[in-house]
This record gives sequence, structure tokens and C-alpha cells, in this order.
Amino acid sequence: MAEESKLDRFRNALTGTARAVAENAEIEVSWTSDTPAQVGHSVRVPMPGRKLEAGPVAIARGVADSFALKQRHHDSALHNRMRPSDALARQAFDAVEQVRWEAIGARAMSGTRANLAAALDKRLAADSIVRAERAEDVPVATALALMLREHLTGEAVPEAAKDGLDLRREAIRSAIGDDFDTLAGAITDQRAFQKLSLDMLRHLEMVESEAQPDLPEDEGDEDDGSESEQDEDTPEEQPSDQQQNPLDAAAQPEDGEGEDGEDDGEFDADGDFDPGEGDEEGMMPVRPNRPWTELPEDFDYKAFTTDFDEITGASELCDEEELTRLRTYLDAQLKGLQGVVTKLANRLQRRLMAQQNRSWDFDQEEGLLDAARLARVVVSPGSSLSYKMERDQEFKDTVVTLLIDNSGSMRGRPISIAAISADVLARTLERCGVKTEILGFTTRAWKGGQSREQWLSKGKPETPGRLNDLRHIVYKQADEPWRRARRNLGLMMREGLLKENIDGEALMWAHSRLLARPEDRRILMVISDGAPVDDSTLSVNSAGYLEAHLRRVIEWIEKKSPVELMAIGIGHDVTRYYRRAVTIMDAEQLGGTMIEQLAGLFEGD
Repeated sequence: MAEESKLDRFRNALTGTARAVAENAEIEVSWTSDTPAQVGHSVRVPMPGRKLEAGPVAIARGVADSFALKQRHHDSALHNRMRPSDALARQAFDAVEQVRWEAIGARAMSGTRANLAAALDKRLAADSIVRAERAEDVPVATALALMLREHLTGEAVPEAAKDGLDLRREAIRSAIGDDFDTLAGAITDQRAFQKLSLDMLRHLEMVESEAQPDLPEDEGDEDDGSESEQDEDTPEEQPSDQQQNPLDAAAQPEDGEGEDGEDDGEFDADGDFDPGEGDEEGMMPVRPNRPWTELPEDFDYKAFTTDFDEITGASELCDEEELTRLRTYLDAQLKGLQGVVTKLANRLQRRLMAQQNRSWDFDQEEGLLDAARLARVVVSPGSSLSYKMERDQEFKDTVVTLLIDNSGSMRGRPISIAAISADVLARTLERCGVKTEILGFTTRAWKGGQSREQWLSKGKPETPGRLNDLRHIVYKQADEPWRRARRNLGLMMREGLLKENIDGEALMWAHSRLLARPEDRRILMVISDGAPVDDSTLSVNSAGYLEAHLRRVIEWIEKKSPVELMAIGIGHDVTRYYRRAVTIMDAEQLGGTMIEQLAGLFEGD
């Protein structure tokens, strides 16, 4: 009881401090084991633990201080009007603005400065900058924010991000010139600061010269009419602050299967899944994300039996009526995001189509008059080389496979985000002429199923290898239109579908399907939340058995296969498995992540 009282006193003190910093007496602070968020005057900060150790306490204070400073020094309506339309530019614009309001507090209060530094260290732990080996692996938004913070506050770049930042530092510095100095002079004036921020992004060629930051955000993003049937109920887009963790407010199924959407019951204080009591056989694996265990080079992987494995279509796992109901449930969760989904689809489509079709040769003797050379034409009408010609840019025929982790630890918000990812990507890429296949992987049973029963009947031979019945699900075939397969994605919402996961074999399965495709370019995108888990297999084999296989499969694909592999980690960092990977915490981040990663792949062509 004393520890609980101490924790309550700390929360009350944190609330009082936040109110004082924000100059707002209505602010309330609560704990969360999920992503920190601010909704109205309510602030959710990471639970520091009952022992109130110094590190977690500083992080909680830093998150609360940042939100309080945002309340006091940031105008969300102004920010939304001025944000650029390009996703990467928006990320950089948002990051720079956060540096502005945090720098105001760090300059004025040394305690706040230390708290903000602790919160930054925590954020960077999940950022790819700390693992970057090449300049292109470093997010521009993160690098720009760290450099600006260093300039505005004098605070050194956190040690974990130094090497990554150095890969980008000189390129950014040479592009922006003295932009940091001009930003420093406008730190207390948000409008002036953000106009200067847009100038800086133009110098970095992240926004076009003709940007119109004062236009409402939804101008220019209207649907082209091709989705009128599927998006006819699209609501107007909300300001970004009101869409923090939009799945928190998702509607629940009418038949009482609402526990998937509960906010506080799905993850424990460490961010891992908490089983609950209502699941099949009372079993639910916990996502361990343990450190990698080194195993001998002669380590071999095998399956005890494949007799009970299955590859099945989504429509074969439940009847049409239930599939329709589950899709309706997924649509209810998508409803609050439809504005974002439509705009995301349009932006990604424009970027991909632009890369497919538009390329110019300048300084030509004939062709279209180059507007940039008008002065030359006026001064010297007889001058040649004042024209430009458009040429077609070769764009490889492409297929993308989405491989979605359908394990028990994805239950709730993570599987909703994954289903939304698949829905958005499939419809968007289809509009761009890129075929998309959607696959899922899990097991048929808990505790090993029929494979384990066969192993027991044969006298429990040692080191049997994989000891569970695989279930691989085809939600959408590559040649199947999105409209015909859209209902299948609702299956991910079905109670009892999500069990255990054996990632290595799922990757091999998806990879083999891609290799059989005729397209010139093949991309495999894995959406997961961490390590492979199958209690039956791990209980009778050496530690790290499934992880070892997963790593070897990934290494082979990345080094020797023509398939391009990347991963999106939902709620957990998967960069320790995949060389090209990012982590997202909610559907708001999903949009920018997909645009950045997919457009980056096509730009690299």
C-alpha cells in the first residue's frame, strides 16, 4: 500500500508541475503502458514502475514536460494549416516544431532540460538512426531535429545517435546554410518559425518551391473519383492532435466480442501482451523479444512432421455471413481514419506514378520551351538549348507481398493496425498498377496440436524440431482485385484465429510464392511485432531454436535472393532481425512509414 501511495503522490506532483508549466489548470496526467499521448487536456505518460527508479521517473517527467510545453507554446490549428503535403516533409516539419517548444522549456528550466533529454533517449531507442550503417538509413526528420536541438539548446547529441547523425550531418549542413541561426531568432514566434522551417525544407529539397503552406490541408488531396464506392462515407479529416491513437475509440463488435479493443488490458508494464482469461484453452504466448542467443554453426532446423500443416484461403475458415460481419467490424475501426486513408492513398499514388512517368531532358535544341530559360530567350532569341523534352522512365513490373503476423500477441490494436495497413496498401498499389498479395501466418492450435500428439505417441524423441501445425492464410492473391478480396481481411478480427507464430517457415513460404511470380521486381514486406513464439517447439528444443531459423532465412533472402525484404514492427523493434525495418506504434505513424519505405524502394530502382 505504501508503494501505491508513493506512486499516486508522484502522479499528483507530475500533474501539478504540468499544469504550472502549461499554465493550464485543467491538465490531468495518467499512466500508460502504451504509446504516450495527449488527448485534449489529458496526458498519458509512461508508467515509471512502483519502485520509482530514477531512469523511468525522468522519462515520465520528460514526456509530461514536453506535452505541457506543447500546450503552452504550440498552436495546433496553425501548425496543421502550414504543414507540407509530402509525408517525409511533414515528419521533418513536425519534428522541428517539437524541438522548438521543447527548446523554449529547456532554455528556461534546467530540470526540464534534463527530463526532456531522458525522454529523447527513450524515443531514440526505437529510431533507426541508432542502428544506421549508411546515410540513406538515417531518417532525415530525426537527424534534422537532433542538429537543431544541438544548435538551440547547446545540448550534445545523445551518444546512441552520434554515429548515425554523422552520416547525414555534413549533407544537411551544406544544404541549409545558416537556416538554424534564423530559426533561433524566431523561436518564440510559431508562425515565423514555421515559415522559416518551410524555407529550410525547401533548401533540403523536401518541399517544392511553390509550396502553399497557408492553404487548408485537405485542398489538393481530393479523391479522383476512382474510390467513390469504397470511400463514400469518408468523414472530414480531423486535426492531427485529435487523431492521436485513433484506434482507442474504435467501435466494438455488436455481439460482445469487444475485449480486443480495450485499451489498458492488452499490454503489461513492459509492453508485452497480457493473456487475459477468455481465450481458447486459457493460453496466450507472451512476446519475449529476448536478446539473441548465439548457437553453433552446425545448428540445423527441421519439422517433426508436416502432415498437419495447411495453406488455406480466408473464406475457407469461416462462412460468408461471419466474414461480412468481421469486415463490418474492421470498417468500424477504419471509419475514424478514412480521411487519412484516402489522402495517404492519393499521396502515395502520386509519388509512385510520378516516378513511373515523369522525367525531363533539359538544355535541348528542340522540344517544349523551358520556363526556367525565359530570360535567356528574351535576351538572346536566337540562342539554342532553351528547350526541354519529356522522356519515359523505365519502371519495372512489380509485385508486393504483405506477410502479416497472425499470432496471439498481435491481438487487439496491433492486428487492427496490420489489417488497416494491408487494406490501405492493397487498394493504393492497385491504383498504381502494382500487384499486391496479402498473406498471414499462425498455427492451427495451441500446445502443438496434432504434431505434438504424434510426437508423444512415438515416445517423445529428443530434439524433434518444429512441433506444431502451421496455418498459412491467403487473404488476397496477387492477381485478385482488391474489391473481391477486401472482405477477407476481416478474418483477422476473428476471435480464436490468432495463436502462435513460426516466422522463419512463413517467410520461406511467402518467398517461394514471390519467386514463382513473373514480375521483374518482387518486394516482401513483413508486418510483425517481434520474435517467433511457439511454446510446444521451444519446450523440447534448444533455446532460441525458432529465432536461429528466422535469422538464417532473413540473412539468405537479404544477401542472395532477388526478393527485396523489409519489415514494419508494430509496437516492438524488429531491426535486430531485419536490415531494413521500421517501428510504428499507432495508425497515425503508419501512413508516413508506408510512404517513406515504399517510395524509397521505388526511388532506389
